[in-house]
Amino acid sequence: MTEILEFPVLLRLIDERSIAFRAAVASAPRLDARVPTCPEWTLRDLVQHLGGVQRRWAGIVAAGPADARPDVTVPEAPQERAALLAWSAESTEQLLGALREFGQDRGCWTWWGGSGSPQTSGAVARHQVQEAMVHTYDAQITLGAPQPLPDEAAVDGVDEFLSTCCAGTDPWPHEPAAVEYHATEGRSWRLALSADGTRVTELPAPAPGTGEDAAGATLRGTAGELVLALYGRIPVNSLKVDGDPRLFDLLLAWDPSA
Repeated sequence: MTEILEFPVLLRLIDERSIAFRAAVASAPRLDARVPTCPEWTLRDLVQHLGGVQRRWAGIVAAGPADARPDVTVPEAPQERAALLAWSAESTEQLLGALREFGQDRGCWTWWGGSGSPQTSGAVARHQVQEAMVHTYDAQITLGAPQPLPDEAAVDGVDEFLSTCCAGTDPWPHEPAAVEYHATEGRSWRLALSADGTRVTELPAPAPGTGEDAAGATLRGTAGELVLALYGRIPVNSLKVDGDPRLFDLLLAWDPSA
């Protein structure tokens, strides 16, 4: 059975990664620096984005079960650094406050309704760990000092990304295939791609499949490297790739909603 971090751990990680995010921003010489991993944004834009995301999800969790995305108003963020960082801290606390108040089993709207993740506040918390973690990396790399992703969050992040962003009923528009992801921390996943949809399973051992079960391509690295590759922060070919690397290119280019 797939191991998922417990709800209190998810809340702790959201808080820790958000604090690390603000620490990076606070040490930046200027807030108008371009974020190399999000080149359309400045560092100030990145703060406004993460704060807006956290405030919107706080409102979505508070709204409870809904067929459509609840309308959540996010106030305009301040421009001055100290006020912007305070606004960011308030954003994180609004998200954590809503998650603490309603718990992990509250139903709510999510954009991943057809995926392998449930539409619950617990799943929101799990995804928000990744949101804060990856954007912390974005802020740190803007300063030229990116830190490795925390192992605990990164290992869960590979599973969360594959379940939420990859698994689902949307038909794979190319030849059926399977790709595997192997983390050096000892966990592995297979993503099966077909016209019937996409399905992720955790493998019992890190060794790749053989014979008829062999994957078309495999990607190996630390869990943190896998997360960064999945989110397009580092190139896939910076990790160890076996098999047909074009499968990963097709996956990165695939937009099931298109």
